[in-house]
Amino acid sequence: MARPPQLQVRSPCVGICALDDNDICIGCQRSGSEISRWGQMSTEEQMEVLKRSRQRAAEQGLLMSSAPPRIGR
Repeated sequence: MARPPQLQVRSPCVGICALDDNDICIGCQRSGSEISRWGQMSTEEQMEVLKRSRQRAAEQGLLMSSAPPRIGR
């Protein structure tokens, strides 16, 4: 029996792609490494990255939606 396709977490990229002095994107709050590895990460890894990026944004005083991450095929 074939396994159903795994849902993928959409990239949090907002099109403001510039890394700060700490190697964190000023748009999505992911590290350079997290951005470059995004496509190879499991869904669980991507969800952890989203949690870290939300925490970074909160620490910086940036406003982010409280909506859950978007998931699609």
